[in-house]
Amino acid sequence: MSASLPENPFFAASDLPYQLPPFERIRTEHYRPAFDRGMADHLAEVEAIATNAEPPTFENTIVALERSGQILQRVSAVFFNQTSSHTDSAIQTIQSEVSPRLAAHSDAIHLDARLYARVAALLDDADRLDPESRRLLERYHLDFVRAGAGLSEEQQTRLREINAELSALSTKFENDLLDDTNASAVVVDDVAELDGLSDGAIAAAAETAKERGLEGKYVITLVLPTGQPPLASLTNRSLRERLFRASIQRGAHGDEHDTSATASRIASLRAERAALFGHPDHATYVLEDRTAKTPAAVHDMLGKLTPTAVANAHAEAAKLQAAIGDEFELRAWDWSFYSEKVRRATYDIDAAELRPYFELERVLRDGVFYAASKLYGLSFTERPDLVAYHPDARVFEVADEDGSEIGLYIGDFFTRDSKRGGAWMNSLVDQSTLMGTKPVVLNNLNVVKPPAGEPALLTFDEVTTLFHEFGHALHALFSQVTYPKFSGTSVLRDFVEFPSQVNEMWSVWPEVLANYARHHVTGEPLSQEVVQRLRDSQIWGEGFGTTEYLAATLLDLAWHELPPGTVIDDVAGFEARALERAGVALETVPPRYRTTYFAHIFGGGYSAGYYSYIWSEVLDADTVEWFTENGGLKRENGDHFRRELLSRGGSVDPMEAFRTFRGRDPQIEPLLERRGLTQ
Repeated sequence: MSASLPENPFFAASDLPYQLPPFERIRTEHYRPAFDRGMADHLAEVEAIATNAEPPTFENTIVALERSGQILQRVSAVFFNQTSSHTDSAIQTIQSEVSPRLAAHSDAIHLDARLYARVAALLDDADRLDPESRRLLERYHLDFVRAGAGLSEEQQTRLREINAELSALSTKFENDLLDDTNASAVVVDDVAELDGLSDGAIAAAAETAKERGLEGKYVITLVLPTGQPPLASLTNRSLRERLFRASIQRGAHGDEHDTSATASRIASLRAERAALFGHPDHATYVLEDRTAKTPAAVHDMLGKLTPTAVANAHAEAAKLQAAIGDEFELRAWDWSFYSEKVRRATYDIDAAELRPYFELERVLRDGVFYAASKLYGLSFTERPDLVAYHPDARVFEVADEDGSEIGLYIGDFFTRDSKRGGAWMNSLVDQSTLMGTKPVVLNNLNVVKPPAGEPALLTFDEVTTLFHEFGHALHALFSQVTYPKFSGTSVLRDFVEFPSQVNEMWSVWPEVLANYARHHVTGEPLSQEVVQRLRDSQIWGEGFGTTEYLAATLLDLAWHELPPGTVIDDVAGFEARALERAGVALETVPPRYRTTYFAHIFGGGYSAGYYSYIWSEVLDADTVEWFTENGGLKRENGDHFRRELLSRGGSVDPMEAFRTFRGRDPQIEPLLERRGLTQ
């Protein structure tokens, strides 16, 4: 298909339901022309705003900015979803070209002195606006200031250079990591080495090998975190070590895909940029616009968690060593395997034996959707007539209890070489009453795809992940805001994980679990006795889980509290020293992400912000306590949470929204109890 102007599907709003992008017509060759025109049109619209002869008003400046850049928004939403969900060399090439251009484009707008003057002039009359509009004006002004509008011309010139280089480096980090992750998949010649894996997992490994031209072999692909799911089941210790080392050596092979120098350079540039704004480091700059406010506040919270978490991890390690005996010393690649042994011995819970009860389709429909139906009155209708960006991605229409339309939900659950690791939520269309749009949101997971005709059986961790990501989707689907800037998950970074973490609670809520946890062959429900043991067992492993998370969090802060001018040449050495100083350097408990594959902070938007998960979990645990005290899975509870918090997006201060919902400030005690950190 030609990418000529009349045919480019990005040049006009989609005529599909909910403005779902017309994926059947979108081709790779459409992206460059759409970005070109999108940026050009956007700059022309902004120029018209900046040079408007009329005095600045909220309508002719702020609302006009909100309405601008529609082509660029449409192509960006689709393209950057594809770079994560279904990329290839052509897409990566375009990404490498367009990312620095987009950084420069943003700078051209935010460093426009004429535009900044119009925005600033409106602050004097801000009190005349309704609360959401006033917040929008204040956020625009803050964005301009934090983007450098108040810097000198010389500083702005350097800022543009830094932003362009950072954009290119982040793209390089992502692409190099994806290539190295694919290349690091573990190839197994003899099926006997896969002892301990389920028949389905072995068949999936064989299918992956076949797709890679390795007929007769078996391939274990890698997920993003350090811990790889097969480590809990593989009886072959040598293969466990191979798999573990493949995981932790990603991005650190000294070859063309090595990410060490890229990560170091990113950290250095971020520190230099912070200095332009008068901040001592990048973390201080970032946290100024977070609910935490300062690195000291984050360290204060982490300091309450770290000593007990590490002590619990040591206690767990002693139990694992006792289970091993004198045969060998516990190593990191043994932890998951023997942790499952101890879990089975203590709670009579076998993670592998639970998987037949967690079939993906049933978990989705009778678990995730069911909980949303009971709590919020939602219904979900699959729309096979609506085509997504990949055959594995399925489209569902979401309706309210009265039948009114809410939006579209896309589920893309299976791993593939063209998809980055991890799990996430994206928006393709944002809800906005100003623009007259309803949300189109998607979830990506990385579940191993079974052979044709076989069920996809999940681990309980994957079940929890699906509930978690759907919590993000609900945050976007329930959005009821005027302005696109505030839609759905457009909240402060250290608040965004809160609603998704709350939604995890329904995965183990008795009524929900009983509805979806059924054997995929016999239909037999998971017995109540096993369910209770599963709940009881959740405290096991919290020492490990909390410590590996804290290690990654403290590593993130170490990189982003570097003063300007610091250059780290020995990335591995820096990492080791940082973990040692933080008190989390446990050989058997490596960080959840090491520097060279820490995509959250070097490829994504969590720089100096990985603490957000546990910061949000304080709110989450407190909210779970509220739901439990008020009867749990009840419509009035869901309606209250939806009305006071989920629907508000970024249109109100997030902590004000929490206080309105909860009736008070959050308390940390429920989190400490949940994670076994009360001593």
